[in-house]
Amino acid sequence: MYRIGELARAAGISERTVDYYTKLGLISPESRSQKNYRLYSRETLVALERINQLKQEKYSLEEIRSMLEKWSPAAPDPAVSAKLAELEAHMQRVERDVRALEPFLSQLKPSQARRALAGLIPQGAACMEAIRLLLSQGPPM
Repeated sequence: MYRIGELARAAGISERTVDYYTKLGLISPESRSQKNYRLYSRETLVALERINQLKQEKYSLEEIRSMLEKWSPAAPDPAVSAKLAELEAHMQRVERDVRALEPFLSQLKPSQARRALAGLIPQGAACMEAIRLLLSQGPPM
């Protein structure tokens, strides 16, 4: 278990940031010490690393909280919910990149567009198949 200063040092952020994220509900202490210090778990450190990664990818704290809240009840294991949030963020990045490419692709001739996208089609199909398999192997919805 980490006290606030230990957690901040391990995550490479300030104690004020840990306090702020706690107030926002992005993280929460596991318990309190006998001296009433907030104690955070290893999972909290992992969550902070994920939050920092998403912030570097230009997600707002509100978007990050939404992702974390969305996946936490779906997967009680923090590592699984963190991975699901990461996967969602990655898919959103891909969607943004595709939207950014649309104006350029619309200016290409159909044959040029087909050549430009030819390498992506098998990868996209593989991603969709992986998600389909994941959903089919999971618990019934």
